Amino acid sequence: MSVLGDALEAAAQSIGDARADASESAKAAAQKVKSGVSAGAYNAAYGLSFGVVFGAVFLKELLPEDNALRRGFEDGAEAAIDAVASRRAAKDQFEPEPEAHEPEPKPQAAPKPRVRKVVIKSRKAEG
Repeated sequence: MSVLGDALEAAAQSIGDARADASESAKAAAQKVKSGVSAGAYNAAYGLSFGVVFGAVFLKELLPEDNALRRGFEDGAEAAIDAVASRRAAKDQFEPEPEAHEPEPKPQAAPKPRVRKVVIKSRKAEG
C-alpha cells in the first residue's frame, strides 16, 4: 500500500504544481493580451488622427488662397486650437491641488510608433 500512497502523493503534488504553473501562465497571457489591445487601440487612434489631419491639410493646400473652403479650414483649425487652450486654462484654474502625502500614479505611456527612414539614392547615368 505504500507504493499506492506514494503514487497518489506524487500525483497530488504534480496537480498542484500544474495549477500554479497554469495560473502564472494565465496571468502572463492576460498581460500580453492587454498590452496587445492597448497597442492596437493606440495604432488605430494614431492612424485615424493622422489620416484626418493629413487629408485636411493636403486638401487645404490644394485649394486656391482666396477660396472659401480653404479659409474655413484655416479658421476652423485656429478656433479648435483656441478652444483647447481655453479648456486647459479653465481646468488648471479649478483643479484642486493633489495631496502632498500621496503621489499620483503615472499613466502608462502608449507605445511610440516606429518611424521608418526612407533613403532614395539617385542613379547617375554611366557613360
